[in-house]
Amino acid sequence: MLPPRPLLPRIAILFVACCLLGSPAPAEALEPRDVLVVANGNARGSVELASYYMKLRAIPNENLLALRVTDAETCSRPEYDERIAEPIRRRLQGKAGQGIRAVALVYGVPLRVLGPDPTPEDRATLALLEREERDLSEQDSAPGAAGDDRERLAAARSRIERLRKRDQEASVDSELALVRSPGYELDGWVRNPLFLGVRDQKFPLRRDEVLLVSRLDGPSEAVVRRIIDDALAAEQTGLTGAAYLDARWADPGDGKTLSGYAFYDKSLHEAAATLRTEGIPVVLEETEALFPEGGHLPAALYCGWYSLTRYVGAFAWQKGSVGYHIASGECATLRRKGNTEWCQRMLEEGVAATLGPVSEPYVQAFPPPHLFLELLTGGHLTLAESYLLSLPYLSWKMVLVGDPLYRPLIRPSPALPPADVGEPTRRPSR
Repeated sequence: MLPPRPLLPRIAILFVACCLLGSPAPAEALEPRDVLVVANGNARGSVELASYYMKLRAIPNENLLALRVTDAETCSRPEYDERIAEPIRRRLQGKAGQGIRAVALVYGVPLRVLGPDPTPEDRATLALLEREERDLSEQDSAPGAAGDDRERLAAARSRIERLRKRDQEASVDSELALVRSPGYELDGWVRNPLFLGVRDQKFPLRRDEVLLVSRLDGPSEAVVRRIIDDALAAEQTGLTGAAYLDARWADPGDGKTLSGYAFYDKSLHEAAATLRTEGIPVVLEETEALFPEGGHLPAALYCGWYSLTRYVGAFAWQKGSVGYHIASGECATLRRKGNTEWCQRMLEEGVAATLGPVSEPYVQAFPPPHLFLELLTGGHLTLAESYLLSLPYLSWKMVLVGDPLYRPLIRPSPALPPADVGEPTRRPSR
């Protein structure tokens, strides 16, 4: 777990953010000409949605790239390399690609990329290790099992996991953030050199090798059009409502030594304090309960945890709302009928932007709420910039869904929602 970084004054946060992004002033935030829009020519509606978005955002026509790749949500590593990464890498080369800072993936582009297939030698070793694991498991369950056998069993299982290369699976989006990098290890994650949560560390990547990546995606073409429209509308008329933050415990006070879930719970408390200083109404739930079902809470912003793949319909999402739920599998799919994961359900119910992992990311992979929300509500940075600056790791599991150019205009409701929000929903056991 990365050590927590104390909150800086907003002006300092914005100054550091602009320096990291290569902009001398906040006015030089991400612009339409900086965005490469990537559609899938094999997916129904993908190119049309890309054109619709580009017209509304005045993105140059030459910034459209139509791939020919599977329209399934998961692709193999060779297909990712040959049909996604390589065409995008070619497009970014030369003078035409120098100004591109962001990629917007459109409905129909795969969501997840698998790890490389095991080599013949790996498969042979894997078969031997799996046989050894079965034998050692039987011995371990027998009365009087030896400690040495247990150590051998643990070692065999560790080698099996490495050979199966499950830690090389990632979101397509997170891999594409590094498509300009000449090479990096696929095992596990890569630390993000633009992450504001750490300082004075050496990174394996240069900052100019990292792309902003977001996707305009969801369970249907209609939902994607609504996401695009709502972002634009909220920029014009303002995002109203309150921030609903769902912690689990009372504020522990000084959080410098916290890690894991305790650090993220503290981050929710810090986010509440910061948003209140900006005049944004905040409702902070800080018990074992979740906000209650009922769909009546006017949410402009939301962050909470931990109801694993079990969406709780507590909110009346305001136009342009942004929310995410910190749990392990909330963006494993965006298209499955009857899905109860938070990302898909929030998109179906009305959010304009959300984020989540395609599979187990570990909690420290999520953007800390206080950092992400402070950047997002500052009025200078876009959604994609706020996300990347608050994202700890790349070549990993996380996905941002929403218009990368979205810059919310915060106009919260003048009055706080009532403190009594109804009968709470109990947080399910993990």
